[in-house]
Amino acid sequence: MASPLRIMHISTRLILGGSQENTVLSCEGQADAGHTVSLVYGPIYGPEGSLLERVKQHGGIDTIETPNLVRDLSPVRDVRCYFDLKRIIAQWQPDVVHTHSSKAGILGRLAAWKARVPCVVHTIHGLAFHPYQTKWRNAIYIASERFAARRCHRIICVADAMRDQALAARIGRRDQYVTVYSGIETEPFVQPKHSPQAMRTELGLAEDDFVLGTIARLAELKGHDDLLDALSPMMHTHPNIKLLWVGDGWWRDRLMKRIQRLGLESQVVLTGLVEPQRIPACLGAMNVLVHPSYREGLPRAVPQALLSGVPTIVYDVDGANEVCIDGEVGRLVPPGDLTALRDAVQWMMDHPTERQEMGQRGRERCKDRFAAARMVKELETIYAQVLAEHGDDRARHRRDRER
Repeated sequence: MASPLRIMHISTRLILGGSQENTVLSCEGQADAGHTVSLVYGPIYGPEGSLLERVKQHGGIDTIETPNLVRDLSPVRDVRCYFDLKRIIAQWQPDVVHTHSSKAGILGRLAAWKARVPCVVHTIHGLAFHPYQTKWRNAIYIASERFAARRCHRIICVADAMRDQALAARIGRRDQYVTVYSGIETEPFVQPKHSPQAMRTELGLAEDDFVLGTIARLAELKGHDDLLDALSPMMHTHPNIKLLWVGDGWWRDRLMKRIQRLGLESQVVLTGLVEPQRIPACLGAMNVLVHPSYREGLPRAVPQALLSGVPTIVYDVDGANEVCIDGEVGRLVPPGDLTALRDAVQWMMDHPTERQEMGQRGRERCKDRFAAARMVKELETIYAQVLAEHGDDRARHRRDRER
């Protein structure tokens, strides 16, 4: 980059989650590279946890909370948020506005475009419209995404699948799209500080337990019920099968009641909320990561598991097949196919050597592809391309700021 930039990221909520971790790593990498970086976000609440403290500890990122940036559709607050973002952008004068998540992406792009920000980009971490949602809500999101796509320079996707689905819904132009895989701090996974056995002991798991781990919010469409439905018969006949559920969420109490009704209290371990730096240790305690989520952009837990040498079983949705290569690093399962899910688990149990080889191949595939530094560099290249195309706008923008 010829000179340092003023880069503003806008994200709806800074909870513990894949898109939020991606955003925070982008902010940190860009600040460390000498750019001036701000992060605008909405109110943080609920049991999912927060990344705000990490951002503040970094020290090089200007954090700006805007109270009307909420996740659910809220016409009055959404209008207020649009004007809030216009005011924030006018005060901060960014060269780049980079939006994340659907609500922040729509309102943030509209505000940045209206302010004539020289580089406006949006990352699709996961599309807001999907088959498990009402038609009227999907129609609102699709229409909004089409409108917002005409008000940004680039649309970044964490998987090719997101590009293909967006284009199929007639959102944006093909030449706007570029795929940048979500960055991960790879070293803690490749070189974990805690031994697998030490973590198993801490979690109350025995050395000979076959541990099927899940890293996800305890929430709708994450597939925890599918695991109970598919595996409870196996678990009753094989008491060494254990489920390790890493995460927390609004469905915790309901899932706990299901576990009790099934008589599986001794075979399901719920960690509750886990700080991101503890995830590598949790993965080390697993034999297999099972990710039966019904919708993802690209499931972040899957490359994290593979970096840890842990093979994966994943529902074949969205970008899952771009990281979980079936038969090579794990097993892909049709979403909702409980028999196939159970068979994949049984195969992993019956093939320990092949299972370990899958994990090792996965580690080699993911070490460079999902490195945070690579993501930051690719984003910087995209910004540079847009600014080169709109150089006069940037010069005008800088002159306006200096007055």
